[in-house]
Amino acid sequence: MKRRALCIGINDYPGTGSDLAGCVNDANDWAAAFSDRGYAVKKLIDGKATGKAIREAIESIVTGARRGDSVLIQFSGHGSFVPDEDGDEPDGTDECLCPHDLKEKGPITDDELFDLFSARPQGVRIVLFSDSCHSGTVARFAPITTPPAATGPNPPQRKVRFLPPSAFLSRREAAKLGMGRARRPSSPPGRYGALLMAGCQDTEYSYDAYFEGRPNGAFTFVALRALASLAAEATYGDWYKAIRRVLPSRQYPQTPNLYGSKNMRRWKAFS
Repeated sequence: MKRRALCIGINDYPGTGSDLAGCVNDANDWAAAFSDRGYAVKKLIDGKATGKAIREAIESIVTGARRGDSVLIQFSGHGSFVPDEDGDEPDGTDECLCPHDLKEKGPITDDELFDLFSARPQGVRIVLFSDSCHSGTVARFAPITTPPAATGPNPPQRKVRFLPPSAFLSRREAAKLGMGRARRPSSPPGRYGALLMAGCQDTEYSYDAYFEGRPNGAFTFVALRALASLAAEATYGDWYKAIRRVLPSRQYPQTPNLYGSKNMRRWKAFS
């Protein structure tokens, strides 16, 4: 059985005015955890994490796998939503991940990810770890200043990992979205093409925060701490339960999600 992983971390979003701080650390931290468990890891960081590079890397790692192989894909960066063009979403929007060149080339939608994951050979296990916002009402997504974690004139801030569609869509496309989105059962990027462990529900947001003076995603920080004490035979469902004992919290009101079939949730972690 081959074990391969792709880790993506994007702090730099040119032209949006919405750079982040903890996503590169997230990608490096996940990569270290995967490597410790026998995975060969490829990383796409900031400028190398273009939409084209991400799509090609996912296609390569998925189609190159064989029955019994395990594939892990991790993404930390902005999330958003765009108008649904094929009518498969009840609320009229597709969730999406935001690559480095979002402003010029646009996002990667859940429909695209589903197609990429569906190209996997039979018997290949794919898990997507996403520390980003998938959706929400635009007016809620402003930076939230926390009590300073360090002294000085520019104390660290926690921000939400969400880019409003108006930051990268044309006015005509953005106008299709209206002012808000209906609540519905979660359907994040990837759907059942892979097991998804996400930092929040599709009506919430994931925080870019500071822990012990170091920037990280709140979900990433909690998930990797929970992983450190996870039993050897634990399933992804067990891992998720350990994460939910910490999140949501008063400071980080995000509810992690484990999205996939019952069988997927019973997969032994990293098997």
